[in-house]
Amino acid sequence: MSESLTDLISILDLEPIEENLFRGGSPKTGWQRVFGGQVIGQAMAAACRTVEGRLPHSLHCYFILPGDPAVPIIYQVERLRDGRSYSTRRVTAIQHGRAIFSIMVSFHVDEEGAFNHQEKMPDVPPPEQLSPEEFAKQPTFKEMPEFIRRYYESDRPIELRPVELNRYFGERIEDGRVHVWIRTASNLPDDPALHMCALAYASDFALLDAVMARYGRTLFDKHMLAASLDHAMWFHRPFRADEWLLYAQDSPSAQSGRGLARGLIFRQDGTLIASVAQEGSVRERSSSIFASDGIRSEAS
Repeated sequence: MSESLTDLISILDLEPIEENLFRGGSPKTGWQRVFGGQVIGQAMAAACRTVEGRLPHSLHCYFILPGDPAVPIIYQVERLRDGRSYSTRRVTAIQHGRAIFSIMVSFHVDEEGAFNHQEKMPDVPPPEQLSPEEFAKQPTFKEMPEFIRRYYESDRPIELRPVELNRYFGERIEDGRVHVWIRTASNLPDDPALHMCALAYASDFALLDAVMARYGRTLFDKHMLAASLDHAMWFHRPFRADEWLLYAQDSPSAQSGRGLARGLIFRQDGTLIASVAQEGSVRERSSSIFASDGIRSEAS
């Protein structure tokens, strides 16, 4: 098992302190702020610890303050409802005596429904054609931005294989639709809740970068500043986070220093397994307002 995946499992394995109270740590990454996906995944894991016999079907959360990776995060769970079919939990992440993050997670018993439809998966190259070996054959490999090469060269908890590589050289995507294959770096235990928490963790990776696709720019540009403001996710069908999943992203609107990004996540067989939406602050570095906001920066 890779060291990065061991770290991911340990990140999601929270320490119980008291009833409805858990403690989570941060990996040593060198980031100045806690990665937002980490807080989502840990808070969701805390909520799952308080529910039996049902799995999450949706989450809605807000990033309030940047997280400090040097100190643990305390997760306080409120048991708002336990009905016949649904359970609701609210989790607050706390550091230095202040709330840095808040999430609502809804759980649903498994049941048969009268309706069953889904969006069709986009037709894109499979992940096997985007492997590190194939990537290294690209004539522009040496000119590729460092952050893209790190996707392939470093040991990450989540493997990422972007489809539209040319946009990192300034190519504009006219319809703003971008795609990336994702999966955990190695196999996970057979625990559906853990796979959901792992996907929630991964769902925050570079989602706001879809805002820049129409302009031939990326949020990894040193002139850009981005911060996630809120995040929502819906789980539709069973999946494994350690198998390749296609994350199809777009941005229907950007205005007033904010951008909205959406994502549909598919199994490789075309099954839609989750939907994601996120709004974030998206500004050029010349903006002086950003420095006073205190919200976290998007992690790459």
